[in-house]
Amino acid sequence: MKRQDVERYLDLPSAGMREVVHMVGRVAPLGTTVFINGPSGSGKEFVARAIHLMSKRATGPFVPVNCGAIPRDLLEGELFGSERGAFTGSVKTRQGLMEIASGGTLFLDEIGDMPLEMQVKMLRVLEERSFTRVGGEKPIKVDIRFVCATHRDLEKLIDAQSFREDLFYRINVFPITIPSLDERTDDIPTLVALILERFKAQGFHSTPNLTPGAVAALQAAAWPGNVRQLRNVLERAGVLFGDRPVDAAMISRLVKPSPRIDRKAEADALWEAADGLDAVAPSPAIAAQPAPPLFHADAPPMDLDDALDEAFEDAGKPILVPPIIAATPARGTPKEEIDIRDVMRRAQKFSLRDYMARMESEFIRAALQDSGGSVSGAARILGFQRTTLIEKIRKFSIDRPDQTID
Repeated sequence: MKRQDVERYLDLPSAGMREVVHMVGRVAPLGTTVFINGPSGSGKEFVARAIHLMSKRATGPFVPVNCGAIPRDLLEGELFGSERGAFTGSVKTRQGLMEIASGGTLFLDEIGDMPLEMQVKMLRVLEERSFTRVGGEKPIKVDIRFVCATHRDLEKLIDAQSFREDLFYRINVFPITIPSLDERTDDIPTLVALILERFKAQGFHSTPNLTPGAVAALQAAAWPGNVRQLRNVLERAGVLFGDRPVDAAMISRLVKPSPRIDRKAEADALWEAADGLDAVAPSPAIAAQPAPPLFHADAPPMDLDDALDEAFEDAGKPILVPPIIAATPARGTPKEEIDIRDVMRRAQKFSLRDYMARMESEFIRAALQDSGGSVSGAARILGFQRTTLIEKIRKFSIDRPDQTID
């Protein structure tokens, strides 16, 4: 994302956001550690990117890390990297995100979810700008600017002894607080225009045409999900109403104030909003594509081992995964039972963690090959987010095909 795009999302009329922009302008040119606090969906990563893009490190990497999204037993390896042989499956030395971010900015999002044992190690990194890879002995120096963020109250976490007080004071050098969207409804008209403009740039086939009354209805609504929820509502309006005018009544049917997420109420509101509407026609290119079959009704039942044999035979990959789970048989056929305990007894040294890791890595390799090396294509095949797949490729030290990686 370009600097001007980020700045436009922050250059908003409310007093709260004017203060945020002022604080960003003061701290960005320096190397100071910044702590961003604000509710979920309020735009903390936008502020972090603005700090990076307005700094002297703008030409260096900006590496975001969600500390709550990475399992606790993998977080250290993701941040610090690992030496060859440090753990099962580690076949080569791997750089961590700290090394990748050197010369730029490391954004530690949701740092309040970081495990206590990692907090101790991060305290040393923040103080000395050095760390040691997992399984390594040699300290590695890095040149990093740290920006940390969370939606949680760290002082309450300190009282509950789930966040270290010394780490809090180390990251809380220059605090920036982002107000919730409910506290800055004056920003909503500008945000609506920016979000709809971005929809068009991303190729959305229809965007809602909001009347002034609709915008006023958005300003009167409650936004517990903040800017992220506003974006979802606008995208939902585009799906339901297309390019037709959207008035306050239509918006009110989509946005119902609720202090907590109620999935059933949200689904009911969506059906209610769609009631009596003609379906929005998809673009001709999308309409011309045949729908893929969900399954082949005539295919015989197949256990996992046979499925893996068939899937990897053409790729010439060795089958590393023992048959344990049987696929659900077709209706009317007897279920084939596999004694899992017998498989574990016969294995010389059975490890469920190794079994699952080897199975997962084989599927990832096959998906990358089928997608021609495209990480995005492989992520779609596997049902992962692209960032999740990248983390798993790093975790298993998977070599991607020598083709263009998107």
